[in-house]
Order: sequence, then structure tokens, then C-alpha cells
Amino acid sequence: MYRSHYSKDVTKKDYDKSIMVAGWIEDIRNIGSIAFIILRDKKGTLQLTVLKKENPELFEKLTSLSRESVVSIKGICKENEKVRNGYEILPKTFEVLSVAKAPLPLGVVDKVEADFDTRLDNRFIDLRKQRNRAIFTIRNAVFAVAHEYLQSQGFIEVHTPKITASSSEGGTDVFRLKYFEKEAFLAQSPQLYKQSLMATGLDRVYEIAWYFRAEEHNTRRHLNESTAVDLEMAFISDEEEVMNVLENLVHAMWKRASECKNEIRVLGKKIIVPKLPFTRIVYDKVVNKLQERNSSIQWGQDLRTDDERLLGDIMKEHGTEFYFITKYPLESKPFYTMPEGDKYSRGFDLACKGVEIASGSQRIHEVKLLEERMKVCNLSPKDFESYLNAFRYGMPPHGGFGFGIERFLMELLDIKNIRECILFPRDRTRLTP
Repeated sequence: MYRSHYSKDVTKKDYDKSIMVAGWIEDIRNIGSIAFIILRDKKGTLQLTVLKKENPELFEKLTSLSRESVVSIKGICKENEKVRNGYEILPKTFEVLSVAKAPLPLGVVDKVEADFDTRLDNRFIDLRKQRNRAIFTIRNAVFAVAHEYLQSQGFIEVHTPKITASSSEGGTDVFRLKYFEKEAFLAQSPQLYKQSLMATGLDRVYEIAWYFRAEEHNTRRHLNESTAVDLEMAFISDEEEVMNVLENLVHAMWKRASECKNEIRVLGKKIIVPKLPFTRIVYDKVVNKLQERNSSIQWGQDLRTDDERLLGDIMKEHGTEFYFITKYPLESKPFYTMPEGDKYSRGFDLACKGVEIASGSQRIHEVKLLEERMKVCNLSPKDFESYLNAFRYGMPPHGGFGFGIERFLMELLDIKNIRECILFPRDRTRLTP
């Protein structure tokens, strides 16, 4: 092993002892007879203090290394209240594990920030920055509690195909691919599969899902490849049961993020855990509120970005950041959404501060009604034969939602561009790295 200690794991028990550390050389300050080298690992940074008179050869080799070179150091750990972490390492031996080419395409600790495309082009260096790594530490934490909460509620994790014979939700926003002699699609969501699983006796399922959507949008809020918590639950009375699970899941994830004290400090954020239950507001009331503020939205239309932002401002005036929009017009929802009479649906969206982060509904579980809705939506039931079969031999009432993780992180951490919330973003123009 080239490392026995991370920077944050060193304790007073290690003082005056020989320990091993390893990482990237973040900065070198050589003032002649002494040099201070900042070494970075995944948990933070530490200071190496190198005295030239003690070992001139070691001094010259270490101080001549380029920034971001990787080294393993063995030395004496000394208490020093004047330096970071309260200790410093006096190197005795070292090994160069990798020499970084100079100049760097992107600075890690430089005060001048590189432009966004340069950062994404060199994402492997961009993620060396403490701030950017903090986002993904929090992302890991909220995923962990999502698993904990859902499994405590009787859900089991499943994994559905990402290559499908038909589009998940109809429409044209799909990536087509050649599958031997046939045409196939990248899955827009696990929707059809998780519904089919409701006919198996697996009453509650969830998946950390990948969405592939060929939307032409190229905004700060859109990705063409994204992740979500996607779930389905059977034997429900109505969509309110699904909404209860969703709001408790969001609350648990928001609370867990608030416990990531070091990462929140690095990001300079303040996370206030929302109160339950979240506000419910019906679509008709939303339209009225927006029209009162001079929006041109008409009944039956989806909310545009400007409308979502305006509604977020209106709801904030009433002291709420999270809110469900319910009872959408049936015509605006996918074919599998359960109708509420002839005009409305049992579909809902969950928004946070003017941004939609989840969408769901009670689903149709009667095959004849499902086929009728497909036809109304200009879809051919013949194209969904394997999906429909699951409804012909005993399907309980069920519902579910898709909850976008990147948008959740945007609102949680007040991040302005969704591309910062996924390791290697895919958008309208970016396919590498």
C-alpha cells in the first residue's frame, strides 16, 4: 500500500510517529532553505514541511515536481497548531507514482476560474477541486438514504432493460439504434417495465434509473442522459398514497444532505429541512394564479419555464418551497395516467422553488381503458403488445413516479447548471469525455 492515512484521519495518537500519506501535489512553496508542499487526497489536504539541510537530495526532487503529480510520502507526523489540520509531515522517504504534465489544462487551486466548457472538457481535473467533489459526496449520501428509506417501506430494488423495442412514453424524443436486424430505442424511463412488475406480486419496486431523452433543449436545466429514483407501488387507492411516499423520500434525502456538514461548509450553503406534508395545489388554481400575474398560459397547456419560475415565486410568498401540482388535464398526461372523470387526471408533479423535480400518477390498470388511451394519444396498441399482456391476466391498481436526481441536487445546493450535478454530462452538443 502506498498510503496508510488520509489527511482527515490523522489523530494525536499519530504525532511523533512515522506514517505514510499519498496524494496529489496541490502546491509547492519553496523559500530556499525550507519548502511547504500541500498534498491533497480524497478527504482533504495536509502540509509537508521539507528542510533542505536535512536531506538536500530529497528536497530538490520533491520541490522540482510539477503540480498535480502523485506521490507517496513516509515521514514523521509533528503537531503544529499554526498549520492546517494542526499537524505537518516531515518527509523521510518518498516515491513518485505519477508525474503530471505541465502546464495543466485547468488549475485546481487557481483563483481565476476556467470557463465552463474547459472545465467539462477536463472533468477529471475539475473533480479534483474540493467544491466539485463535495457535490458528489452529497449525491452519494442522498442515494444511500433513498435506498434505506424505500427498503424500510417494503420496496425492493430492480434493474430494467435500457434497450427497448418501443419508446417508454410515446412521442419522438427517443434515441434510436440498430439492434442487429431490428430498430430499438434507448429507454426514456423504466415506466413500462416497472408497471409490468406490478402484475408479478412484487408489490413495491424501485430503480435508480437512467433516462435517455433526445430532447433538443440545451438549457441549464436539461440533460439528454440523466438519473432518477423511479418507483411503482401496487394496491393503492389513489395517487395520494404515491405522493406520501415521494414527499417522505424527498424529506429523508434533504435531511441526510443537511448532515453532510463538511461538504456544506465547502460549498458555502445552508440547507433547511422542509416540513411535511408538502402543499398540494390543483392545476386549475395554478392557472388562475399565473393568469393573475399576467401569464399567457391557457387551460390545458403545460407550464413553461417562465410559468414554473413565476409559480415558484408565488408559492414562496406563501412560505412554501415544495409543492405538488395535482389534477392535471388528462390531455396533457401520458397514455398510462389514470383519468379522473373525462377532463382531469390523477397525475401530479412535485416542484421545488419553481423547478419540477418529480412527476407521477396513479396508473390505468384496466387493459381496455389503457388501449383506448393509447389510441387517443395516437399510439398503436400493437406496438405495446408485450406491455399490454401484463394487464390481461390480473393487474392490481398501482401508481408511481420518476424523481430526477440532478434537478434535486440543483435545488438542494443552489447550483445554477445541472451539468455540475452529474459526473460526465451528456447534452445536445456534448458526447465526450
